[in-house]
Amino acid sequence: MKQDPLTQRRLYPEESLLREIQQHVRLTIGLPCENPVSETRLALTPEGVSIVVEEGHTVLVQTGAGLPMSYTDLQYSEAGAIIVGSAPEVFASDIILKIAPPTLEELMMMKPGRSVFSMLQLSNFSTETIRLMASKKLNAIAYELIKDEQKAFPVINTLAELEGSSAIAVASELMSNGSGGKGVLLGGVAGVTPSEVVILGAGLAGSVAARTALALGASVKIFDHDINKLRKIQHYLGQQVFTSVIHPAVLFKALASADAVIGSLRYINGSERFMVSEELVKTMKQGAVIVDLSVDQGGCFETSECRTINDPVYDRYGIIHYCIPNISARVGRTSSMALSNIFTPMLLKIGQSGSVKQAVSESVGFRNGVYMYGGILVNRLIAGYFGMPSNEIGLFLAGY
Repeated sequence: MKQDPLTQRRLYPEESLLREIQQHVRLTIGLPCENPVSETRLALTPEGVSIVVEEGHTVLVQTGAGLPMSYTDLQYSEAGAIIVGSAPEVFASDIILKIAPPTLEELMMMKPGRSVFSMLQLSNFSTETIRLMASKKLNAIAYELIKDEQKAFPVINTLAELEGSSAIAVASELMSNGSGGKGVLLGGVAGVTPSEVVILGAGLAGSVAARTALALGASVKIFDHDINKLRKIQHYLGQQVFTSVIHPAVLFKALASADAVIGSLRYINGSERFMVSEELVKTMKQGAVIVDLSVDQGGCFETSECRTINDPVYDRYGIIHYCIPNISARVGRTSSMALSNIFTPMLLKIGQSGSVKQAVSESVGFRNGVYMYGGILVNRLIAGYFGMPSNEIGLFLAGY
């Protein structure tokens, strides 16, 4: 008779056996397949799985989940994961680790009271999704909102570095003849005026994009709401570049001459809202490129449309647009390795706490990532986005 993968026994070295005996709670963690049309990343690599399994937890990986980032089922199996053939088996786990937000079909497979971790990507969410989470009393945690002990956003910062570099690589590609661009080299050569890159947002993604563009020889202009961020980016780059607060007249002139515009303003953490109007986009040069890194939160441009990684490019008024919510999925393996380095210790801490809810009570930073707690919406910004009521999570935590 075939044994249930959740109950089958394993052989452990003596040291691992002692750790398992001391471990009071063993988590079951599920890694389902993502939609390969729109996502290539996975939350845990085989190396991360190995560390989690060594601590006595069970990791279920759906067959083929790692293939988009070139990891085989055998590699996950050798790391200690249990390979299962169907999505319902994975979604029966205590914790579901996804990258893309859960779909209605995936939520239907989850058991009441369980927890789902994922990116937020508001453009891929719906009120029906929120209501189904509430009816199942699920806990939902957004990677983008989790803070570390230094009150920084580890996932956001890691992805921002990848996004900044990827944005310049994409812009460079789209400006070439082979991709329908004007045939402009992003950068410049002796005797030729360098291309102009405008960056909206002086956060980490904008900083990395600026550094990469400058290294290629481009002329860079950076805009942001926050003068302190502009000062910080000057220090980060180690050289004087054009910086400005977002002033309509100054921005109008910059966009009119830009060869590429990178939008990296983030809104989910309460930044002042700003969007480049459709009329302003029309004033840009024909063949110019827009890469919107904020399309998952509504976008920096009125002409932005949320696309998938398999169909990211479209034309509006002669301006080439590249708008996907997961540009780092272009380098799925590197992104997955970076994310796994964050999620592996996070899972170990949850195991030490005993449950997701206990970890929420113990860690202010982890609590910041929770937007659904026991089926109750507890994030004001997300609630406002969907026009729904929200609650303060502290009301539901004992001794808070």
